[in-house]
Formats: sequence, C-alpha cells, structure tokens
Amino acid sequence: MTRIVSFLPAATEIAYALGAGKEIVGRSHECDYPAEVHRLPVVSRPALAIEKMSQGEIDSAVSSQLASGESLYQVDEILLRDLAPDIVFTQDLCQVCAPSGTELTRALRELPSKPEVLWLTPRTIEEIEQNILEIGRVTGRVLEAESLIADNRERMEKVRSAVADAPPRRVAFLEWTDPLFSAGHWVPEMISLAGGVDPLGLPGGDSRRITWDSVAMPNPEIVVVAPCGYGLAQSREAAAAVRRLPGARVFAVDANAYFARPGPRVAEGVELLAHLFHPEHFEWPHSQRPWAEIS
Repeated sequence: MTRIVSFLPAATEIAYALGAGKEIVGRSHECDYPAEVHRLPVVSRPALAIEKMSQGEIDSAVSSQLASGESLYQVDEILLRDLAPDIVFTQDLCQVCAPSGTELTRALRELPSKPEVLWLTPRTIEEIEQNILEIGRVTGRVLEAESLIADNRERMEKVRSAVADAPPRRVAFLEWTDPLFSAGHWVPEMISLAGGVDPLGLPGGDSRRITWDSVAMPNPEIVVVAPCGYGLAQSREAAAAVRRLPGARVFAVDANAYFARPGPRVAEGVELLAHLFHPEHFEWPHSQRPWAEIS
C-alpha cells in the first residue's frame, strides 16, 4: 500500500474524499477533517504558541518570526523517517498555512527513501481542481477525482443559476480583522458565483492589508468575517469586535472549513455564501449551520 504523509489539511481532505484516506500514515497538526484523521501521528507542529493569542498578537508574532528567518513550523524528522512515506503532500503558497520552507526541505532530504512530493499551490478554483486531479493521479484514483470535480461543478452551477437574476450583493469579505485583510486567491470567485461582488477582493491574488475606510467606501450590504484558519466559534469572537457599518449585516463563518482550505468543500462554501447573500433564492441544503449573524 502507498504510504502518504500530508502536511496540508486541504490535501488530506481531498485524499479522503477520493477514498485514499487509509493510505495516509502521518499528518500535520492542522489536518482535522474528516474526524478519522485524529488517529494519525502528527509530523509537524507550530513553532509559536498561538492558541491563546489575539489576531493582532498572532500577526505581530508571525511577522517577527518570518523577519528573523525562522520557520513557523517544526517537523518531527525522526517520526517522518519512521513513517517512510512514498508520497508527501505540502504547499509553497503561504508560509503560514503549512510547512514549506527549509525545515521541510531538509527533513525530506534526510530521508533514506526519496518520496514523491506534491507541492499544491492553487490560487483559483480551476487550480484547486488541478490539485484534485494530481492527488487522484498519485493515488490511482483519477476517475474518483474527475467525479468529485464534476459534482462540485454541478453544485456551483446550480448556485450560479439560482442567483443569476438577483441583484449582486455588495460584500466585504475579511480574511483577517486585526489588521484587516481582504479576500484573495479563490475566495473572490466564490463570492461572484454566489451572487456577490467584493471590490477589495483580488481573484487569484494574495490577500492584502486594507483599511476601514476602504471597507466602508463601497457601502457594503454584507460583511463576512472569515479569519484564515478560524472555526465558527473563533470567527464569532472576531466578528463581535468588528466595527459596524451603517446598513451592513455581519456574518461570522467557519472559515477553516469552507474558505481557508482549497479542497473538496469549496462548492459547499459557495452554497453557504449564496444563502447568506440571497436566502430568498438559495436555501442552505445541509443540516449543519456553519455561520452566525452578529447583531
């Protein structure tokens, strides 16, 4: 059986969605979906104790760590060698999202065997699909990958059709709130498919620092608070501290599940946005409720 070590939560989700979950023998500390992954040994941990930090403290600590040339992650090189992976999933899109620098390169170089390394760095929905195909290729599940992509496309097209005649909602999507960061990469596409427009979003580009004046200027109707890596409970706390804008509804969402990870649940994220933007046109089709309106 192929042995996989995944340093990337999105890749872990994709592998499980394709039926290759049993081939994963090690994971990062952030790989938490589906629930079965919790039984797997953890091969990387954060170098900073960010669990009890505020967003501002996290931003400052991360900036300082990167400026010093230090990594944000620690790789358990002994465990990695013992796991003897044939395939490694990681990324080099964002230094904050998963091990990607010299610490991982060194650990891989020291392995007795030389695993195939998939560097997954999507910036658009199309590139997320390419990543799914790549994981399908290396796990021998190309047909399953093609089926997953087709299903997601069908779901997103259903959303697009449902909201096509509705006036686009003016949206401010915040990927971080202290300091403020705009939506980037695949998220602006998701917003557009769901019947919204975010003038500060950069499709396919990096999220960037913005000001409250730039958020307020387009007079948004909806503010989505989705701090990168935060679940719903943490997003609610962040949203409660967000400055209110006249006439704008504020929603906290499970960013970790639906927006920060370029994986199988991107279609569900589009469905979530469509329901928030146009509930009269698109009903939420799932039992869980991964959002909260902040009054």
